[in-house]
Amino acid sequence: MAGINKVILIGHLGADPELRYTPNGTPVANFRIATTERWTNKQGERTESTEWHRIVAWGKLGEFCGQYLNKGKQVYIEGRLRTRSWEDRDGKKQWTTEIIAQRLQLLGKPEKPSEEEVPVPEEAPVEEDIPF
Repeated sequence: MAGINKVILIGHLGADPELRYTPNGTPVANFRIATTERWTNKQGERTESTEWHRIVAWGKLGEFCGQYLNKGKQVYIEGRLRTRSWEDRDGKKQWTTEIIAQRLQLLGKPEKPSEEEVPVPEEAPVEEDIPF
């Protein structure tokens, strides 16, 4: 039986997305969102914990993110986890885990009336089809 790698998040952007293009012209957007969990502890005090998530969106979805997302915007994201490694300037191996976005929906109130007609992005291409 095949495994399942699926992530669903609703959170707020911590900064505007960084949109760049690979050498062959494929768009890719990188941004972080925060999810906050709130609860009452045993002492009756309201407590919260915020988790930050790295998001990567490729192709048309990446362009959509670069054009329509900004700091503070609330989004719904579906994707999958990917962990990758690289060597830093000192030659030490570094690791990061990120969510490869496959579906995204804007949430919250629109900032201006024209935003209500934002086009829905197509599903992201499979990562194996995109050269790094």
